[in-house]
Amino acid sequence: MNSRYTPTLPRVGHRGQSVWAGVRPDPRATASAVSTASLSVVIPAYNEESRLPATLAQVSSHLQQRGVDYEILVVVNGSTDRTAEVTKAAADRDPNIRLILTSTRGKGRAVKIGVDESQGDRIVFCDADLSTPIDEAVALADRLDESFQIVIASREGSGARRLGEPNARHLMGRVFNGLVRTFAVPGIQDTQCGFKAFARACAREVFARQTIDGFGFDVEILYIARRRSFGILEVPVTWEYRSSSRVDPLRDTFRMVADIVRVRLNGLRGRYD
Repeated sequence: MNSRYTPTLPRVGHRGQSVWAGVRPDPRATASAVSTASLSVVIPAYNEESRLPATLAQVSSHLQQRGVDYEILVVVNGSTDRTAEVTKAAADRDPNIRLILTSTRGKGRAVKIGVDESQGDRIVFCDADLSTPIDEAVALADRLDESFQIVIASREGSGARRLGEPNARHLMGRVFNGLVRTFAVPGIQDTQCGFKAFARACAREVFARQTIDGFGFDVEILYIARRRSFGILEVPVTWEYRSSSRVDPLRDTFRMVADIVRVRLNGLRGRYD
């Protein structure tokens, strides 16, 4: 295990303080529960020391203005910069922020840990770069109901806006989505936008069956949700391309295509049943 994040600060497990969980094989085992919130926001963070302070300030401000009982769980996964420290500083200012550390990289793993540790009746996960505005991301949770237990942001379809995205990247994304719709999740125009909302019971059932730690996890959780007969609603959003995105279009697309194959094989083998 990577030992670079052995904590130098005390781990405190009650609401309003950071949860240092990077020194055991399963960080979820060391994170203590907090009192129930109506809304949990999970933010996976890998080497985000420059962007995260502004992001957390925006998220905190928006949720405070909404007047909801909330928690923000920042899952720092394998970072080699000061992401953990800037999160701790933000948690000192907002007692609803929790920090969870894991030395293992992988966005899918980070989101799964955050969902497992969340206490909210509704759970939203969002990218640390806030490429979709936080008000639109949180509004996804408002659309959850008995018909739709999952509401996902979509950069496609009427009303969606994509700002500043290179044409080549957009083309690669559409080719990938064609494969997703053909082999895994028919009818979903955008599985990869990093902003999704879940009803609590649905999230627990879906993420308990997740096996993919990398970027392909979005396809897997939506595949599982369909297999478990949960309703999925796509909502068009505004999305702005960030040049410092953690996604490598070529390398990660190949990996995600391999993940589609893995999801189908898992389904055939009954792994999700």
